[in-house]
Amino acid sequence: MNVLIVDDEPLARERLQRLLGEIEGYRALDAAAANGEEALALIDSLKPDVVLLDIRMPGLDGLQVAARLCEKEAPPAVIFCTAHDEFALEAFQVSAVGYVVKPVRREDLAEALHKAQRPNRMQLAALTRPQAGGGEPRTHISARTRKGIELIPLEQVLYFIADHKYVTLRHSGGEVLLDEPLKALEDEFGDRFVRIHRNALVSRERIERLQRTPLGHFQLYLKGLDDQALTVSRRHVAGVRKLMSNL
Repeated sequence: MNVLIVDDEPLARERLQRLLGEIEGYRALDAAAANGEEALALIDSLKPDVVLLDIRMPGLDGLQVAARLCEKEAPPAVIFCTAHDEFALEAFQVSAVGYVVKPVRREDLAEALHKAQRPNRMQLAALTRPQAGGGEPRTHISARTRKGIELIPLEQVLYFIADHKYVTLRHSGGEVLLDEPLKALEDEFGDRFVRIHRNALVSRERIERLQRTPLGHFQLYLKGLDDQALTVSRRHVAGVRKLMSNL
């Protein structure tokens, strides 16, 4: 079976190629991918049987690549490569997808290859849910859209705004609805998002400027929102100013 290796680290790719050479029945393709876009292009042209897919990569990461593969009629089987992390391991076990832990051992890789299967969108969504007992925050948020399950990397999120029972998540490519309480999102991602209103959390990294209107209201402008302003309630103005002074 032909295996495509996808990892942004050259040494990691070399290690996986070497290990595959020691496992009967599997062959590493000569071409390898260093990012998600390259991976999708090589999968289309080379039609590998299995993809060894790194989770953390610049641009499209492993989960996003896998989500794209779910849209194909005959996608390859996928094995995720992840750094050793208790949260990550629990998430992978819950979602029942194939994975190996870096640094990858030959025995673990052989077992994962034997069990390799095509992941589906529900399994990928399970990887982005909060795990029981806490743990590390998620790196992606999943939302059900007309496309199915959409995975949004946390670094692409601009803000969360609550409206009745749903929360609108605005990200670099648009917006989706979440069935998650705003308070739970604040508890989980409080180090990356700040509350500016009883119904709004914004990305700390996206804050651009705070402006007072002629009527005395405060508005916050975020990078990437094309001058769309969000209202800051009076009780949160001091906190936003303090945060901006430390940015």
